[in-house]
Amino acid sequence: MQQPMTGAAGPPGAVRGWLDALAVVLAGMVAMAAVAALGLWLAGAADLPGGGFPSVVAAALALAVGGSVQLDGGAGNFAAVDAGISAMPLSVSVVGAVVMAEVFLRQLRFRAVAGGGELLGRIARTVVLWVLALVLLTLAARHSFVVPLGGGLAESIGGALGLTPEVGFHADGLSTIGIGLAWMLVVLAATFAVSRRAPLPPALVRYQLAVRPAAFALWMVLLAYLALGVVAGVLTAIVNGNARQTMAVVLLVLPDLVWMAFGIGLGADWQGRLSGALGLPVPKPLADVLRVPKGQTATVDLGTLAEQDARSWWLLPLAAVVLFAAAFLAARRSPRTVRLWRHAVRFALAAAVTMLLVGLWTRMDAEYGISVLGVGLDQGGLGDLLGSVLGESNPVAGIGGGSITLHPSLWTAVPLAAGWGLVTGGLGALLATRVQHRGEVDGGGAAGQAAEDGSSGR
Repeated sequence: MQQPMTGAAGPPGAVRGWLDALAVVLAGMVAMAAVAALGLWLAGAADLPGGGFPSVVAAALALAVGGSVQLDGGAGNFAAVDAGISAMPLSVSVVGAVVMAEVFLRQLRFRAVAGGGELLGRIARTVVLWVLALVLLTLAARHSFVVPLGGGLAESIGGALGLTPEVGFHADGLSTIGIGLAWMLVVLAATFAVSRRAPLPPALVRYQLAVRPAAFALWMVLLAYLALGVVAGVLTAIVNGNARQTMAVVLLVLPDLVWMAFGIGLGADWQGRLSGALGLPVPKPLADVLRVPKGQTATVDLGTLAEQDARSWWLLPLAAVVLFAAAFLAARRSPRTVRLWRHAVRFALAAAVTMLLVGLWTRMDAEYGISVLGVGLDQGGLGDLLGSVLGESNPVAGIGGGSITLHPSLWTAVPLAAGWGLVTGGLGALLATRVQHRGEVDGGGAAGQAAEDGSSGR
């Protein structure tokens, strides 16, 4: 008589662990590539010569994880390209982070706790495959092509003189792999800090109620600003009739704009300057503030934006209301036994960390130009070439360049966010004392505390 099988079906544990890690990495890369490709196509980057669109998508992914892209080339000894960009298309970044977090958590579903060794093993395997994916991404994010000189005679003369310009771009391997690795670790850390579904080692379970309510609430703040940005983008596309370009902004850099608006609403400021063509449409008040004379630096804050458009003052009450609502949500998701001052301090710390990350993610440095015999040309269209990496149409319209820089004043932004978090955290906790807290039964008390402790892993 045949004995029944006692072994579990499926691959061995070690193989299954690597397959789970591969699923996380592939899901994230595919999701980011889909969003980047659609956004770049809407922006006109598919017109890059030489079939370079896949390389442009790869370059956008490198930027999305914190890497940088360099442009190089020239026309023999006559002209040389001097260009580069370090900026995160955060729409691509957010989609990749959310997809990877969801796949990672689904592999741990139905579990309240998990061994520290198991979690470290899962994270290590995911990180190893992620680094390998970043290496392949760096190799794919490179392309070069000849820039047309504009006609048969010009082509002939340029060829005879050896002046046929060849331009290319490539992702910087060190920054893409190094910062991309840090980006993945931040995504995994945020996943465990925000989600109640993420199982923790027994030694860390007692800390989850001090971290997760506030972290989840601040994540809701960022999502709320994204939702408002999508609504504003749709309305802009309808009213102004530039639907294609506006949707390209939504699919590439919407979080860059709306999360900066959140920080500005709290009183933070960004320092920067813009010269030349930007390519994708951005809020006109922001572009106007950034266009200052050469050698000067603009300050982007509530005051300077309001000078261009008085409606910018609404960013202040909007930030206050959204942050207060988040503080109330954080207090309601916490046990009633937590003291009010603890709510305020925890929410202040979460707001400060959120502002720090927003500031780091919204930094931008881009310089693009072509020098002729060592003399730079500040106006023209080589910015269009750089724009092809960012999604700008007409990638080889001409020669010339421009620049954009945008840096947050983190030394003031982070303390301001902490102060706002302290005030709204206290007020939100005070209001939450009048409503039922999550996990409570029959009005709370000891029973409510026990219910909250029992449900904290869900």
